Amino acid sequence: MAHFELAAGKTSKAVTHRTVEEIWYVISGRGEMWRKQGKHEETVALVPGACLTIPLGTHFQFRASATEAVSVVAVTMPPWPGEGEAVAVAGPWQATEP
Repeated sequence: MAHFELAAGKTSKAVTHRTVEEIWYVISGRGEMWRKQGKHEETVALVPGACLTIPLGTHFQFRASATEAVSVVAVTMPPWPGEGEAVAVAGPWQATEP
C-alpha cells in the first residue's frame, strides 16, 4: 500500500504495469485519470471518496487539477515487485513528472 500526492497542475507519465493490478482511493483534492484497456478508453474524475481499479495491462495516466493537488492511497496485487514494473506508454497529456 502507498500514499502519494500529485501537486496542483502536475501530470504523471503514462504507464502500464507488467505484473500488478491496482486499487486507488482518492483522499483529497481533484484531478483526472485516463485509462485505456484494449479498445476501451475513458477519463474519470479523481475526487474525494472515488475508488477505481487499474487492471493488469491497462494504460493509465493521471493529473491534478490546475488549482488543487490530488492525494491517493493505492494498493497493488500482488505486492509491488520493484523497479521496472511500470512501463512507459503513450498517453493523452504531456507529462510534467518523471
